[in-house]
Amino acid sequence: MNVKLFLASVFLLVFSGLSYAQQTKTISGTVISANEVPLPGAEVKVNGKDIFDVTDFDGNFTLENVEVGDVFTVTFLGFSDKEIEVTTSSDYSVVLEEDAGQLDEVVVVGYGTQKKRDLTGAIASLDSEELEKTPAANVMQSLQGKVSGVQIVSAGSPGDSPTVRIRGLGTFQDDATNVLYVVDGTLYDNIDFLNTKDIKSVNVLKDASSSAIYGVRAANGVVIIETKSGRKNQKPQIEYDGYTGIQRAQNVVKMANSEQFVTMALESGSAADEQFVNNAIQRYGRSRINPNIPDVNTDWYEEVLRDGIIQNHSIGVSGGAEKVTYSIGTNYFAQEGILDMKNEYERFNMRSKVDVDISDRFKSGVNVIFSNATKYAPENAAWFKSYFAVPIMPVIDPLNTEASPIQYSNAQILGYRGTQNPFTDMTYNEDRLKIRKMLATIYFQYEIIPEKLDFKTTYSHNLSALEERYVDLPYLLGNNVERRSSIRRENNTFSNQYWDNILTYNDQFGDHDLTVMAGSSYRDEAANEFEATGQDIAGIRLESSWYLDFADPESFNNNVSEIGRRYYGLSYFGRIAYNFKDKYLLYGTFRADGSSKFTKDPWGYFPSIGAGWVISEENFMENNGVFDFLKLRAGWGKLGNDNVAASDGSNTIEVITAALGDEPRSGITSTSIFSDNTWEIIEELNFGINMEMFDNRLSLDADYYIRDTEDAILPVFIPIINRSVDQNSGVIRNQGLELNLNWNQQVSDDFSYSIGANFTTLENEALEIEDERGYIDSGSAEFRQRTQEGGPLFAFYGYERIGVYQNQAQIDADPVAVENNLVPGDLIYRDQNGDGVIDDSDRVILGSFLPDFTFGGNIGINYKAFDMTMSFYGQTGNKILNRKRGEIIFTQDTNIDADLAINRWHGEGTSNTYPSSAGLRKAWNQRLSNFWVEDGDFFRIQNIQVGYTIQSEALPQTRVYFTAERPFTFFDYNGFDPEVPNGVDRQTYPIPSVYTVGLNIKI
Repeated sequence: MNVKLFLASVFLLVFSGLSYAQQTKTISGTVISANEVPLPGAEVKVNGKDIFDVTDFDGNFTLENVEVGDVFTVTFLGFSDKEIEVTTSSDYSVVLEEDAGQLDEVVVVGYGTQKKRDLTGAIASLDSEELEKTPAANVMQSLQGKVSGVQIVSAGSPGDSPTVRIRGLGTFQDDATNVLYVVDGTLYDNIDFLNTKDIKSVNVLKDASSSAIYGVRAANGVVIIETKSGRKNQKPQIEYDGYTGIQRAQNVVKMANSEQFVTMALESGSAADEQFVNNAIQRYGRSRINPNIPDVNTDWYEEVLRDGIIQNHSIGVSGGAEKVTYSIGTNYFAQEGILDMKNEYERFNMRSKVDVDISDRFKSGVNVIFSNATKYAPENAAWFKSYFAVPIMPVIDPLNTEASPIQYSNAQILGYRGTQNPFTDMTYNEDRLKIRKMLATIYFQYEIIPEKLDFKTTYSHNLSALEERYVDLPYLLGNNVERRSSIRRENNTFSNQYWDNILTYNDQFGDHDLTVMAGSSYRDEAANEFEATGQDIAGIRLESSWYLDFADPESFNNNVSEIGRRYYGLSYFGRIAYNFKDKYLLYGTFRADGSSKFTKDPWGYFPSIGAGWVISEENFMENNGVFDFLKLRAGWGKLGNDNVAASDGSNTIEVITAALGDEPRSGITSTSIFSDNTWEIIEELNFGINMEMFDNRLSLDADYYIRDTEDAILPVFIPIINRSVDQNSGVIRNQGLELNLNWNQQVSDDFSYSIGANFTTLENEALEIEDERGYIDSGSAEFRQRTQEGGPLFAFYGYERIGVYQNQAQIDADPVAVENNLVPGDLIYRDQNGDGVIDDSDRVILGSFLPDFTFGGNIGINYKAFDMTMSFYGQTGNKILNRKRGEIIFTQDTNIDADLAINRWHGEGTSNTYPSSAGLRKAWNQRLSNFWVEDGDFFRIQNIQVGYTIQSEALPQTRVYFTAERPFTFFDYNGFDPEVPNGVDRQTYPIPSVYTVGLNIKI
């Protein structure tokens, strides 16, 4: 009986337990913000169980098989997490509160992360939403006008990267200005392999305090990019995003038409030019409108331009389980150029990012990106030729029977010195570049002490292969103009390997928060470059013959070269971040870099320190009614620049002949040259303030910096050898103020808006130049640029034009005009030293291509399912050398732009700015002056985007949008666009406007 009773009791206990275990249910609910706006994409997960969901477009979620007493957590970026206990109810409404100004947002910094509120350096952040508004091949183009202190100069040609300058120009070396890019912890010099849609965030480290942890690689600023990852316990999310549209040249330069050109030619007084016009009339006939000009009126820019197609398509899948997250994707991007030739760029990308928790303490991850791109480069000489080609000549000349295979016109037949026709360059040249990149990273991370001490080791390999092919097809153009066929091939491979080991300790005790990090990094950078050129290609009309095997073997003489290089680097670094009571912040880093590049001193040491005071946390700031957050900060640090050329030297022997005793005698001279250099050192001081006010609706960030490049490598002139040698011999300073202001407000459930603006000043100056002459010259003798103490780098250097001589009485009253046989219509230059003579001593600094001020702004509006954003960008204070106009000094019988043709001096009072037609051909007026150097100020509507999100339960989350990139630019410069990377506009590729229609679908 007792046994039966015991068994019955056990049976009832087990049955009741099973019955209780089966009492699960399904619950549902909605996740909204405090102002009742649905939050799509929020993660809802039951704690301790593999039960989760992600909210749909309306914020709805469903959880199955939950039990009473379970707790689920709701998380959403920018909002505080919230835990909810499951009760007997089946319906839940979860309200999330916004983080105060998102100050607890984690920002990626060098070899780690920090809370935004704890930063002491100058760091700017952009999320993916801002980046994706710009239709471009390169991510950095999306930053233009959005970050103070960062100048982005656009590139017009398909596949070309924009010029990026962070806080000015601090080096004289062309190859030493590259910004350092850190993508998921791996270092790169170029990020043309990245698709914008794959990026989660971009953080720009602008000051030395924040970037010194990268030592010699950080001299020109650091851009840290974090790509998208999956999330734990997230169902697979599939996203497609794509757009297509057209590119169109804007502000096309208006050239002198045939009538204007002939008028100027006749006014010049050149009998030869008059004869050339008559030759054109005889060949092409007289115009019916004006019989004194040829019956041809070619607008060469109109002929060479076209609309280009641009398209981009991305598909990505992301998600995760309890111990695994993943994000994979592929992308196709294609862009045609606006130059009417084979000028295009095409790129195909694949990426995979996987992170695995092997155990509670041990995890690992792999990130792989493969990029395969093909770029057909433009013949930029076509832009220059289109400017000076005479309008009295057609593109095709049926009378030019000697031309083959196409009867293009030749200006030499009319008597001009050059052929001028740009179509020979566009038709008979094809330059192809194939770019293949494989970028792989693997890491292992182990928590030695849970949540306190961990060790991470990372290996990265960046392998790039560049295959270049330059084909010159043969052609005849008449007048004995003939070109042989040739092909040049370049095969370059680059292998960069990095191995990083990092130990990080985090601890909180009482009011103290401490992070200590120590690490080492080893790098191995190797390159091999091969080049060969052959001529007289057999079967050249077939692309299958465009190989060196088909070239004349004898043409290879002295046309084959190969070179390789390999550099090693070893670094040790550390960081300490200390926070007391969330009020007082202290930050310090130190890095020791060793490089095989420099023999004089292979080691460099780069410290930094930063401090911050969160005033808003002080008791006296409580309930102040204005400031929600207020922080003062300051930082100092040193950086290095090893992008400069390595130490090298040569021992040169030269045979010379001199007369000794009336007899010619031969001998030799020996010269030893060695550039025993070390890296340039950048020392920077930064002061900043951060504010958030009026319930976090208004934010203001400001920084003032002084950034000095010491031991700057300059080309110092050595008189004894009559040449320049690169030496550590100067100090360069950049200083300025940066200001960012933003206002965000949620007016109602259906309407919100935002307004933002940024402003930057820049003063670039050479403080010291250790050269006997006291200056460094660059550019050509005709278009001189000079760097001198107290002035900016690469400043334009010439005469100051103050007017135009209007009449003979003015000529007679000026001894300078009389001495130089000047006439009315010639330029007047300022006699700077008042000695009554205009000579080299009267040349002055005419300005710099670096702007004094840059500014940007944005406006955003959201109303129900509609969204609209507009941004603008501009700069002032920079100068542009209009060299395409100035090269009339070399060939005086070419065309000129309509502005000069219309506004030339052609009688007293007609112009006090431009010389006469005859004056343009005189050496006096062709001197480099502010006549050729123009203002580069501009204001641009940078981007307009309008979108509509389709709200339908029958469809996945879908958004359609229209984008106009650079639709309007306002400026006075006589060119296509005032964005010229080095300030010298000779054959700069125009920057087009872009109009696209896009679609985004999330499943």
